[in-house]
Amino acid sequence: MPYSAKIGEKGFTVVELLVTLAIALIVLTALTSTFLSQRKTFNLQGQITEMVQTSRNVMDMISREVMLAGYNPTSATIVGIPYASSQLEIRADLSGDGDTGDTNENIIYTYNDTDLKIIRTEGTGTVTALPLAENIEAFAFQYYDADGNNTTTAADIRQIEISVTTRTAAADPNYSTNSGYRTSTLTSYITPPNLEL
Repeated sequence: MPYSAKIGEKGFTVVELLVTLAIALIVLTALTSTFLSQRKTFNLQGQITEMVQTSRNVMDMISREVMLAGYNPTSATIVGIPYASSQLEIRADLSGDGDTGDTNENIIYTYNDTDLKIIRTEGTGTVTALPLAENIEAFAFQYYDADGNNTTTAADIRQIEISVTTRTAAADPNYSTNSGYRTSTLTSYITPPNLEL
């Protein structure tokens, strides 16, 4: 039996439909705006977390290896940390054979400011340099003697100040400082126990 409208039944008018549609669009726009804002915040927090974790990992690894500088079970003379302004070199006789040229016994950290990377090299002779970390804005170190004064003499080095500045992988268009890149700097003072006091 076909449907027939009863007397007094009313449908929606065009005006009511337009008002309902306008309200729905306002709610949808608000929800979309909230979603995009939350997504942007989530991405930014992820980049900041990655940046801070990178600086901590780099500092932890370098610190552990600097603590080995000068280790020598054979009592042979080893310059644990040779002075260099462009690289951080660590020497130790981990194998106990009196030679610091073995793999893992001579470690060099250099900073590539073009690619924003810290490069780690092991051993001597033909070696492969591998990137330790990326998105590094600065890598600096200072050498100190037993009295806490700056020194350029390898035999006098007793402590190192290492500073690593990392940055986010992508620029934030709403952050005007540093071309939109957020940064984190971590500084550590390391006193290798195997250097003569």
